[in-house]
Amino acid sequence: MSSDIAIESRNLSKTYRKSLRPALSDVSLAIPKYRIFTLLGKNGAGKTTFLRIAATQLMPSSGTISVLGFDAVSQPKHIRKRIAAVPQEMRPFQSLTPYDHVMMSLASRGWRIGAARSRARETLEKLGLSQYSKTSTDDLSGGLRQRTLVAMALATEAELLFLDEPTIGLDPVARREVWREIVGLKREGKTIVLTTHYLDEAEAISDSIAIISEGSLLKVGSVPELKSSISETMRVDVASGFSEQELAPYGKVSRIGDVLRVLTDEQRANEITSLAIQRKTRANVSPISLDDVFIDLVGAEAEDKVRAENQQKNEDT
Repeated sequence: MSSDIAIESRNLSKTYRKSLRPALSDVSLAIPKYRIFTLLGKNGAGKTTFLRIAATQLMPSSGTISVLGFDAVSQPKHIRKRIAAVPQEMRPFQSLTPYDHVMMSLASRGWRIGAARSRARETLEKLGLSQYSKTSTDDLSGGLRQRTLVAMALATEAELLFLDEPTIGLDPVARREVWREIVGLKREGKTIVLTTHYLDEAEAISDSIAIISEGSLLKVGSVPELKSSISETMRVDVASGFSEQELAPYGKVSRIGDVLRVLTDEQRANEITSLAIQRKTRANVSPISLDDVFIDLVGAEAEDKVRAENQQKNEDT
């Protein structure tokens, strides 16, 4: 394992008991140090399973994974003292305040009381929790409770942070406060691995993104690299006046609610727009986004799976 790699997995797989399919299937991935690395996928894609294995909370079924140079299966103690994690299923203690939670987190890592108090106050202020620092979590909203959990991990001086859906349930302002603090930690030399199904979150703060679907790794790269992985460069959303069949020659067509979305190139985007003007309907044109890449990859992966299943059925009959 290279010294500039924080996590390296090779053919990592996990199958839960009574499950019909693997939660992870032969995932080989290298996550660099000092970066914000995001595992992006729908709920149930396998993101949390990967994170829990890397954080030594779950044993893999097969394959290997090294974290900060140590094997996660045979050397978990060496890893645990150098990481901090916010699991998705974690809940705050209802009788404690946000300040208590952060202090408890720091004390468990051996911080001295004076330094822990100062660090707790500083972290709570950064995450907009100062006014709630002495309020019991019984009396906090779900979003404030989630921010408290994030504060527990962000306050530590762990060199590697695992954040599983860190902004779930937060309002837009609170989400950006968490984003700002995560980016600040990277500047301090920390490595952050997070999971999310929010495409805007992944695009806003990630240095690199791994797209995962149904336990399989589909694509890894920076946002520009992922966008360049598909040939189309423009997106056209047409509100009405066209059928899917009519737009098919212009590019990849999908229905998003009441809108037909076409992934295409600049010339054909202009042609669709001209037709829309003639028909007095609305057409919105914009560059390809991470959202388009995600749908293209996950949709293609789902289509391949259905095609393979159908082929197997035909062979069986």
